[in-house]
Amino acid sequence: MRYSFSRRRRVRAGIAALGIFAAPLGAGTAVATEPPGPALFATSSASAPTPAPSAETDFPELTPAVAAELDRAIQDVMKEAGVPGVTVGLSAPGKGQYLRSFGEADTAIGAPMSPGLYMRIGSETKTFTVTALLELVDEGKVGLDDPISDYVAGVPNGDKITLRHLAGMRSGLFNYTGDEDFSKALTSDPDRFFTPQQLLDYSFKHPVAFQPGAEVQYSNTNTVLLGLVVEKAGGMPLHEYIQKNVVEPAGLRHTSFPTDAAFPRPHAHGYTEQTASGEIEDATDWNPSWGWAAGAMISNLQDMRSWAKTVATGTLLTPETQAERLKVDPAGTTGDGYGLGIFNVQGWIGHNGSLPGYQSLTIYLPEAEATLVVLMNTDVAKDGVAPSTRFGKAITGIVTPDHVYDFPAEPAQPSPDDS
Repeated sequence: MRYSFSRRRRVRAGIAALGIFAAPLGAGTAVATEPPGPALFATSSASAPTPAPSAETDFPELTPAVAAELDRAIQDVMKEAGVPGVTVGLSAPGKGQYLRSFGEADTAIGAPMSPGLYMRIGSETKTFTVTALLELVDEGKVGLDDPISDYVAGVPNGDKITLRHLAGMRSGLFNYTGDEDFSKALTSDPDRFFTPQQLLDYSFKHPVAFQPGAEVQYSNTNTVLLGLVVEKAGGMPLHEYIQKNVVEPAGLRHTSFPTDAAFPRPHAHGYTEQTASGEIEDATDWNPSWGWAAGAMISNLQDMRSWAKTVATGTLLTPETQAERLKVDPAGTTGDGYGLGIFNVQGWIGHNGSLPGYQSLTIYLPEAEATLVVLMNTDVAKDGVAPSTRFGKAITGIVTPDHVYDFPAEPAQPSPDDS
C-alpha cells in the first residue's frame, strides 16, 4: 500500500501537497489508458489563426486553433496519468472561453463526463472556510492575531498559535491525515462519521513540528480549528454559516457543504487507490466528514469558475482584509507561496483540492482576468505528480507561457508499515 500519511511535507520545500492528504501519492495503476473523445461545447470570440498573446493581458484569443491545441494537451495528460474523466473551463474577458469534458464519469457503465456534473472539491473547501473567518474579521468578531486558545481549548501551543498562523499554515501542528491510526480508521470504514474533535485528537497526540510562524507546513488540522472558530464566533454550525454568508452572497447555486455522504445528482464517480487493499476502488460515496472544514465541500464547473474570481479578488471582503489574505510566505520553489487559505503559483491565485476519488484546481490570473478550473474523478498520482498539477501545467503552458502553473514532482512515500 502506498500512502502519504507517514511523512509531513513543508510548503517552503514545495507546496505540491495542497490536497486534503498531506502529500501526493506515489505512482498508481492507471484507471483508463485510452480516454474517450471529448464531450464538448466551446465558444470563441474569433475564428482567425492563433494570435500571439497581447502585451497587456498576455493571454491569447481562444480560437479553434488554440482549442485544438488544448484538446491534444489534455488528452495526452489523461493518457499519461490514467485519468478516467476531466472537465476544464478556461476563459478571459474578450478572449472567448474553452469549456470541455473528456472521458468517463462512471467507468462501470461508460457514462461520459460532462460540465454539469457535481464533484467533490477537497481542499478547495479551505478557501470557503477561511473566507468565512475573514468575514468575521471584517465584522470585528475575531482578530487574525487572536490566539486559538481564546476559542478552542486543549490546542498544543494554543496560547502562541494565532488565527493568522492557522490560516497561513504556519502553526506547526501535526496534520491529522498523516496519523497512522487515522488512515486505518478511514480506509477500514470509509462510511464512518468523524467529529471535528476526533480529527483534532489524531493531531494533538503528536508533538508540534516547530514554533508558530517559524515555518510553513500544510496541515488540515489548521483549517479544522478555524472551522470551530467560525462556529463559535458566527453562532451557527459551520455548514450553515458558509452557506448563508459565503455561498449565497457569492451567487453559487450548485455548491454545498454536506453533513453526511449525500451527493447531489448528477455527479461523477471518483476513483482512488487510497484504500485498505491498495487497489483502485470507487470512492464516490465515502463520508467526507473526515475532511470537514478542510475538505468536505461539493461544487460544479459553473460555480467554481465564478468562485475563482470571487476568492482571488476579495469580492466578499474589505480591501484591507483581502490584502492581508494575499500576503504569501515565499515557498522558494516554482510557486510564489501560501497566503491565508489561498496560494499564488506563478501569478495564478487560488487553490487545488484532493481527496479519495477526486482532484480539482481553481485559479485566477489577475493581470489577464483569466480563470481556469479543472475537475477530475481520480486522485491517483503518477510518478509523484498529482493529476491536477499535470493538467494545470499543460494548459497554462499553452495560454500563459510566462505564468506556468507547476509544482515539483514528489517521490513516492512509504506506507506506515514501511516507516
